[in-house]
Amino acid sequence: MTKKDLQTLQLPDEPGIYLFLKGREVLYVGKATSLRDRVRSYFASDLAETRGMRIVAMVERATSLKWQTTDSVLEALILEANEIKRRQPPYNVDEKDNKSFNYVVVTKEEYPRVLVVRGRELFQKWDQKDIKQLFGPFPGGLALQEAMKIVRRIFPFRDAKCYPCGSPKNKLCKPCFNRQIGLCPGVCTGELSKEEYAKTIRNICELFSGKFKGLKRRLGTQMKAAAEAERFEEAAYLRRQVDALTHIRDVSLIKSDTVSAGGGARVEAFDVAHTAGSETVGVMTVVYAGEPYKDAYRKFTIRTATNNDVASLKEILERRLNHPEWPLPRVFVIDGAAAQLNAARKVLRQKGIEVPLVGVVKNEYHKPERLIGDRRSIEAFEKDILLANSEAHRFAITWHRRRRRTAALSG
Repeated sequence: MTKKDLQTLQLPDEPGIYLFLKGREVLYVGKATSLRDRVRSYFASDLAETRGMRIVAMVERATSLKWQTTDSVLEALILEANEIKRRQPPYNVDEKDNKSFNYVVVTKEEYPRVLVVRGRELFQKWDQKDIKQLFGPFPGGLALQEAMKIVRRIFPFRDAKCYPCGSPKNKLCKPCFNRQIGLCPGVCTGELSKEEYAKTIRNICELFSGKFKGLKRRLGTQMKAAAEAERFEEAAYLRRQVDALTHIRDVSLIKSDTVSAGGGARVEAFDVAHTAGSETVGVMTVVYAGEPYKDAYRKFTIRTATNNDVASLKEILERRLNHPEWPLPRVFVIDGAAAQLNAARKVLRQKGIEVPLVGVVKNEYHKPERLIGDRRSIEAFEKDILLANSEAHRFAITWHRRRRRTAALSG
């Protein structure tokens, strides 16, 4: 396809999914906050820099485009995942992508958990008998993270940190943290029966199956029946769910979708700060398309090391990679030289993650002297690498000093 072909399409300024095709073969499926703006981006002059040569080749191969509008970005995200699973488009799915994509797993338990699991962990560590339902793959980890927050506000569910009332890990039926803030339905406290919780799980499964209209229709029918039977509290609860599904407030999803549309040049940097081994902390900073993305910054209180920067770095990376809901970057940036780079490379290898690494070597004044590691990443993202590293240093020092002041005052 060419820009000339684009001019013949009447793309709407609405959320939805789009499919690039060659004849009847689907090459690629994507989602968009604005179908018009997102599809236009594939014909920009800097497509090779922002999306890579593989996507350039896909656009050149494509002969037509189809699209489908949705009522919300959340619906588009779920529809995209279902279409990728059904059609297996070659420019979405390959062995590497399948392992780095995220999936939503509903476990096969008395009180099922709803979890986000990275593909590599799913394929290597999970047994099919432990899975009740599996949804995905979801290409965007950040978008899925925001989507799960939206879904959980509508249909509170049990996660990995909630233990059922009376179970070996919760004999006293103590409420989990999410129960205290209204995001767990009461599995941990025994307030909810298996039958009632099964209804919630059914709703979640229907939602992730893409059956939005059918789900809203069924909940609406249940709401009317509850009202006619004078179960007014139940009817009010169902009304809130129907209203939430009808008027999904997915501002956060729109933000994450817009950020990824800017090129996907997610760069993550890590740094460690301490004073002679005391109050050792680590941080992660993120740069998207040349700008700091502070909502994605993270802090880590170091648990396993004190006056050892390499060991601290290993702990930070391991803990960061335990979050499959955080999207993988184009490059990981390490503050340090060969020792730090080798330690990070070992962590990635153990986790089965293939992301380029770059180290920022500093001079005696702690200023960047040179970059080492993956040369292609250095050439493509040098400014973002230096910005992310600078932000990591600033963020780590600021947090460390705050902790030292707090420790001094309390001591």
